[in-house]
Amino acid sequence: MHNSQSKSALLVMDMQNSVVSRFVGNEKALLPFQQAIEAARSYGIPVIYVRVAFRAGYPEISSRNKMFGGIASRAGTSAVPETMMHIHESLQPRPEEPIVTKLRVSAFAGSDLEVILRSLQIDTLILSGIATSGVVLSTLREAADKDFALTVLSDACIDADPEVHRVLTEKVFPHQAEVVSVETWVASLSS
Repeated sequence: MHNSQSKSALLVMDMQNSVVSRFVGNEKALLPFQQAIEAARSYGIPVIYVRVAFRAGYPEISSRNKMFGGIASRAGTSAVPETMMHIHESLQPRPEEPIVTKLRVSAFAGSDLEVILRSLQIDTLILSGIATSGVVLSTLREAADKDFALTVLSDACIDADPEVHRVLTEKVFPHQAEVVSVETWVASLSS
């Protein structure tokens, strides 16, 4: 999991107010995310936040895109309020921690994430976020294809469907990533 020769980064994905408000019933669900962020910071592991956002008028959204196509028609030409794009207050980035804006499900889609990772010489990604079946799955697949070593923090991933979360973390993700709890990951950092 933690190789002293590797250079890791923690990705905190889609933890913006608009997403957290739809998926998280209480603040306790965010504790694993907070613990992962604190551990990464204390061990000098870069924390990179990823959010999805669009320009006013949604020129990036195709009507053919089943997941995002309805956003523009529901919102008209007005942009989503800026506060809904902010990272949830309990997981606030520090000024030096990048916030990457993506345009699709994967953290790499339409973003400068790969440039940042290359600049920091990152070869290992620790994934957390909402939703397990969305950003975590898409980012894991793309990152694996880009030859990153991967760890998924199973309790720092949330999905609307607990069974989908279970199947992904127990049966799908292990083919391309280490899947561990935040506690196990944090313990591995000190060994």
